[in-house]
Amino acid sequence: MEQVAAHAQAQVKEQHQQHPIRLYLVVWGFLFVLSAGSYFVDYVGLHGYLRWFLILLFMILKAGLIVAVFMHMAWERLALVYAILLPPLLVLVFVAMMVSESNYTIFTRMAVSGGAQ
Repeated sequence: MEQVAAHAQAQVKEQHQQHPIRLYLVVWGFLFVLSAGSYFVDYVGLHGYLRWFLILLFMILKAGLIVAVFMHMAWERLALVYAILLPPLLVLVFVAMMVSESNYTIFTRMAVSGGAQ
């Protein structure tokens, strides 16, 4: 019985990961560059869809880096990654479906009422 417990403790010690500090510094550098890019979009004065696309792109990339490295999701099991990332993705799909349905509803109301609401 003691051998089994000792073997289990040895396996737990072997599974512990120590990530190099260089990884965190590189990610910090990428986060700095992405933040600078986000500020540059405002500094240049871009407008319209290009501005919003770039700001959202930088935001998503920064969030992905933070979740993957600092929250250690890059080293988790695939089932846990799916459990955390799949629900927000499905929420976005359902929001897109609702937007599509709202456009159909407003166009139908406008067609039936002759353009007046």
